[in-house]
Amino acid sequence: MDELLELRNKIDEIDDKLIPLLLERMEISKAVADYKIKNNIPVLNEKREQEILDDVGEKCGDLGDTIKTVFSAMMDASRAVQHKISGGGQPLRDLINGAVRKTRLTADGADIACQGVDGAYSSKAGKALFPDSPIKYYRHFEEVFEAVDRGEARFGIIPVENSTAGSVHESYDLIMKYRFYVVGAYDLNISHCLCARADEEYSDIEFVYSHPQALSQCNIFLKNFDFTGINYSNTAAAAKLVSESREKNIACICSEEAAKKYGLVVLKKDIQNVSENTTRFIVISKELVIDGSADKISLIFSAPHKTGSLYRVLGRFSMTGLNLTKLESRPVANGRFDYCFYADVLGSVYDADTLDLLCALYDELQEFTFLGNYLEVK
Repeated sequence: MDELLELRNKIDEIDDKLIPLLLERMEISKAVADYKIKNNIPVLNEKREQEILDDVGEKCGDLGDTIKTVFSAMMDASRAVQHKISGGGQPLRDLINGAVRKTRLTADGADIACQGVDGAYSSKAGKALFPDSPIKYYRHFEEVFEAVDRGEARFGIIPVENSTAGSVHESYDLIMKYRFYVVGAYDLNISHCLCARADEEYSDIEFVYSHPQALSQCNIFLKNFDFTGINYSNTAAAAKLVSESREKNIACICSEEAAKKYGLVVLKKDIQNVSENTTRFIVISKELVIDGSADKISLIFSAPHKTGSLYRVLGRFSMTGLNLTKLESRPVANGRFDYCFYADVLGSVYDADTLDLLCALYDELQEFTFLGNYLEVK
């Protein structure tokens, strides 16, 4: 134990020597930032950084890769200091400064677009967020985006993830495609029911219709009763289908409200795999609106095809004290196996350090889209 203590003391001594050098390096970085501003030079110089890292790798032998990681973090911190001084990312700053600010998100009575039919979980989220707005229903998720794009609806509501079944990949792909703003979110507790017409017997049921997410959330129940799940566009739409069908061997998974609306009998309640089953819905908009209590930021970005590039980008959030709650990779449809990342971050763009980070990434990354800063209602 004494030997370990002695080794730790030596490490402390080395750290004490490193701290003044690191502080001196950061002070010089500030001077570099001033020079770059005067001479209109961008903060990031990838060639210069790579030359430094290559030199470090050669000088450090077997520990080259390890020490390069340390130097990478140091250069990222240095760039963060320079970005704070230079105040880059002006287009993003202008976008945020020009956003519509509201103390509470409202559609002012305008139409809201949801996928499915009346009684769908999306409509339940929509009515909770916008009780004074009529809801328009569309068969497919993309039609919700198209409705918002055409101005048929002020906002659109789509599910993005479930606490049991995970991400709704179609939704994330559409977010990537349209790049609309995310202006709100709602976490809805989901309680699924097995429902059928009043003239059907439980023992006669073979096929159960519902949205793929609902089927996944109830797959243990389906397996136990040897039911075959059939994908359908929406849980409420599945309820409507069963109510209008003459088949004697079909049922659906939907909400109790949808069953009542379409005249079905609830055969079994709470059939989801876990009791705390929650789906997160987001509100999409063509106009950037920021709620006064906004606590979550959504982004899309890409990382260069270099070793450690994603690690370095994520490290920048940690350096700023920000917590990532979601990171979803989605393929770019270009045939080259390129990917973009969707990220949710806890924070507010009206915090200076947070805004400086976003603007720095906006300047540095080839692909960076700010989707919004909004309040998630739970």
